[in-house]
Amino acid sequence: MIRRFFAVLLVTAWFLPTSWANLPDFTQLISDNSPAVVKIRAVEQARERRRQQYPQDQMPDALREFFGQRNYGQRNAPKRKSAAMGSGFIISSDGYVLTNNHVIGEAGEISVRLNDRREYKATLVGADPRSDLALLKIDETGLPSLKLASAYNLKVGEWVVAIGSPFGLDYSASAGIVSAIGRSLPTARGEDYVPFIQTDVAINPGNSGGPLFNLDGEVVGINSQIYTRSGGSIGLSFAIPANVAAEVVEQLKDKGHVDRGWLGVYIQDVDKNLAESLGLEKPSGALIAQVEPDSPADEAKLEAGDVVIEFDGRKIIDASDLPHTVGTLAPGKKTTVLVIRKGKERKLGVTVGTRPGDGRAGTRDGLGDVLGLTIEDISEELQSKWRISGGVVVTKVAPNSAATNAGLEVGDVIVQLGYRTIADLADYQAVLEEMPSGTPVALRFFRRGRSVFRTIEID
Repeated sequence: MIRRFFAVLLVTAWFLPTSWANLPDFTQLISDNSPAVVKIRAVEQARERRRQQYPQDQMPDALREFFGQRNYGQRNAPKRKSAAMGSGFIISSDGYVLTNNHVIGEAGEISVRLNDRREYKATLVGADPRSDLALLKIDETGLPSLKLASAYNLKVGEWVVAIGSPFGLDYSASAGIVSAIGRSLPTARGEDYVPFIQTDVAINPGNSGGPLFNLDGEVVGINSQIYTRSGGSIGLSFAIPANVAAEVVEQLKDKGHVDRGWLGVYIQDVDKNLAESLGLEKPSGALIAQVEPDSPADEAKLEAGDVVIEFDGRKIIDASDLPHTVGTLAPGKKTTVLVIRKGKERKLGVTVGTRPGDGRAGTRDGLGDVLGLTIEDISEELQSKWRISGGVVVTKVAPNSAATNAGLEVGDVIVQLGYRTIADLADYQAVLEEMPSGTPVALRFFRRGRSVFRTIEID
């Protein structure tokens, strides 16, 4: 009986795939890199909660006294703070920490906890909603740090490892493979600047902002999103490529915001029928559907109907490849674009512009710009109604901001900052870039058609 048992074991072992013996061992990688992975706790500003009111005259007599004793008629409940948890990692020994923008949200307080239980208050260096990245700084030196690799070297099928705090479970590790690269995931605003890495690594809420490693221990991505119907991992996770993060970090360190290349075109994919009608050998490239007036594309003589097949020396296979490519270029760079126009190739020179709204005026979703404002151009109807020429409309005011202190409200139309007239978003952006901190600046705006003067001060 014993002899037969060992014979079965030997036969089973002989038939096991030899590849099983070649599976990677992640223990050393996780041990070496976990000390630089951090847990982030972001506490949002206290907010008043609106209580639903029940009309007193419609309330039964038996209940009116009961609820009245409990101040049921009050409109506002006590202020409460909310906290969010996420992950991040140290990218330099002097305390710079990288995470997702959505992890910190509208936080007024941010704390960073290390693997060894040390905890620090963090300051926000800058954030970039378009790439969903934020750079923090803690006051410490000699810290363990991680290296950002070039994600261009990634291959589908390559092993990757994630470390983070899913559901608040500190420093959990999970592994999988790269499922695809260059995934296009437009934001709610329709912006598409990040060629995401898709993996089947188990990523869950709390992993956001944590690192994604290759087998050399380099960070190839920053875990950002999952696709799920249940709220947990189903094997579809997405990470921001490390090369995109490196460019964002450099600008956030230098100036606290990110300027992106801008072309000024509306594009779409090319299908089989369009390819045939436009004289293309195969359905590829980015078809220009519209060119914005006075944009870099307009100045370069690009036209609706052109199919971009190469930009700055990079092949454009899908329409999403174009914003991925243009967005990584520095504004002001002169380069070339190769298009198919009426069945023939044409190479044009183009100078990349700066996307409107980038810069100091666009810091973080939720918090708005440096004044705490989210704005948009005024409509012609409102200009005519209030008999004003130009301005920008306030669409959102962040709590505890310079704008709040100045008394600005949603619907106000700003027409002057300092000595400068604000005719549109470009004027507003230019003035905001030059505004001093700690000095009151004259502010003129219209509220319900009436002109109001105040002062506003950047803290």
